[in-house]
Amino acid sequence: MQTAEQTDVAIIGGGPVGLATALSLESVGLSVTVLERAPATVWEEPSFDGREIALTHHSVRILQENGAWNHIPHSAICPLREARVETGKFRHPLTFDTHGRGVDALGWLVSNNHIRRALYAAAATRPGITLLDGVTVETVRQNPAQAVVHHSKGQLQAQLVVGADGRFSPTRRRAGIGSIIHDFKRTMLVCRMAHDSPHHNIATQWFDEGQTVALLPVNGMASSLVLTLPPDDIKRLLEAPRDAFNAEIMKRIGNRLGTMRLVSTRHAYPLKGVYAHRFTARRLALVGDAAVGMHPITAHGFNLGLRGQEILSQEVTRNVSTNGDAGLAQGLRRFEQKHRLPTAPLFAGTNGIATLYTHDGAPFRHLRETGLRLADAFTPFKNAVTTLLMDRHTTAP
Repeated sequence: MQTAEQTDVAIIGGGPVGLATALSLESVGLSVTVLERAPATVWEEPSFDGREIALTHHSVRILQENGAWNHIPHSAICPLREARVETGKFRHPLTFDTHGRGVDALGWLVSNNHIRRALYAAAATRPGITLLDGVTVETVRQNPAQAVVHHSKGQLQAQLVVGADGRFSPTRRRAGIGSIIHDFKRTMLVCRMAHDSPHHNIATQWFDEGQTVALLPVNGMASSLVLTLPPDDIKRLLEAPRDAFNAEIMKRIGNRLGTMRLVSTRHAYPLKGVYAHRFTARRLALVGDAAVGMHPITAHGFNLGLRGQEILSQEVTRNVSTNGDAGLAQGLRRFEQKHRLPTAPLFAGTNGIATLYTHDGAPFRHLRETGLRLADAFTPFKNAVTTLLMDRHTTAP
């Protein structure tokens, strides 16, 4: 019978939230093993996937504390000075900025692959973290005293298992935890476009008839394009010749940034929001998209993932300091309660907004226009949303 390797915490999924969790738990003296399906070459050097992550002040602080931030090239970090929300041909945008807040950025935009690479680089230097690549998890067995992960390279015995394997998490499914799945019946195309006009570090979210467009600034005369359309339209655009693609994108955004040209690969992601019925089971916790997979409209998915792993780390630390056991149910229940409190209303509200802003009937258009006008004039609302966007607890770079 095969002997199981020993670790304090086993993390299934070596994406950015899984690696951040490993770094947080290792920093309080726990041994952590991360199991990842991808081979080492892909895990260590992830390729560009089109996604730009809007990091809040608090998220940057977490990345600084766990040693990942210094692994991100300065040239890859773009400050976000202002965010605008527009609808159709209604030219009264709802704007959010940092005026009067003592800082010059709402947050920072960084490509997802740079974040993944930085977290891997930080984790690879930690003596208490073991990184297992090319591993397929087969079963997870939990009893009152321990959990055992059976995988393609052996067995791993742990006090706690963390599922960080995405919004369609096999770990969640194996544990018998259901989820709310909201299918928006749309697909998101992401790529990088160079353009003639400057973006002035402004992010624009534009809800137009039949489409949703986001233009996210990146350093230089370029922006990340996020275009949401029915799946068949996205498939056509993915396959379109470069010149035809450029022409259609300029038409779709009204030539607002002058001549544009594709300067990256194109990527597509189906839009589905996921919210787990439970975030924990016996000696098991879910983090990142395995717990809450947000619609990207608020750009808060990864930030919520970092928040969740931070809460989990705090409660696991409390478990260990009081009872010497990372996987005790009391701490996992506290983690679940604290993480559900902000995420449940945000998930429901985001889905409601996304639904409202993707209906093109006249009543919905008028409601959107009226809502933007009122929201832009209501200073307390704008201040509250700006505070949420920034999530500023400390000053970041």
